Amino acid sequence: MSESIDPVDRLLATARGDAAADPFRVTGVMMQYYHACERELWFASRQLEIDRENPAVVRGTRVDETAYGGRESKQLGMIAIDLLEDGRVVEVKPSSKLVEPARMQLAYYLWYLDRVAGVQRDGVLAHPRERERETVELTDDLAERVEDAIRGIHDLVTEESPPPAEEKPFCEACAYHDFCWC
Repeated sequence: MSESIDPVDRLLATARGDAAADPFRVTGVMMQYYHACERELWFASRQLEIDRENPAVVRGTRVDETAYGGRESKQLGMIAIDLLEDGRVVEVKPSSKLVEPARMQLAYYLWYLDRVAGVQRDGVLAHPRERERETVELTDDLAERVEDAIRGIHDLVTEESPPPAEEKPFCEACAYHDFCWC
C-alpha cells in the first residue's frame, strides 16, 4: 500500500490524522540529517541512541537552551520550532558550518506550516555565537526541494541497510561517529 502513495501525500495525511494505518513522519532533524549525512539519518531512523556526551551535541543543546532567553521550542505536529519572533519562524544553530542542512530544516518547517496548517511564514536562520541571521522564504523552488527531500528521506529510511560510510569534514564531531568508523 505505501509503495504506491507519494511519500509527500503520506506525510500530509499523517500530519492531518488521516493515515493511521500507514503513517509516515518526517521531523526537522530528519530533514537536517538528510542534507548533512544520509547514513546519520538511517541510524537515527532506527532509534539508535546518539552519544549525548559528544561535544557537538552538548554545544548545540547549550545554544538551544541559552539563546534568546532560553525559550523552549514549540512542538507543532511533526516539527519543533525553536522560536517565533515577530511572526517569523527562527531556527537557532550553534554555527554556520552546516548551513545548507539547517536552511533545509527551516524550509521544511515553513513548508509544513503552509501545507498542513495553512499558515504562511518567513523564517530566520540564526547563529547567535556568530551574530549572523539569514532570512529564508518558502519559494516554489524551495518547496519543490523540500518535497523531493521528503521522497528521498522515505526511500532512505525504508532501506534494509545504511548507505556506505562516506568521509566528510565533520565526521569526527558527529554523534554517530562510532557507528561509522569504529
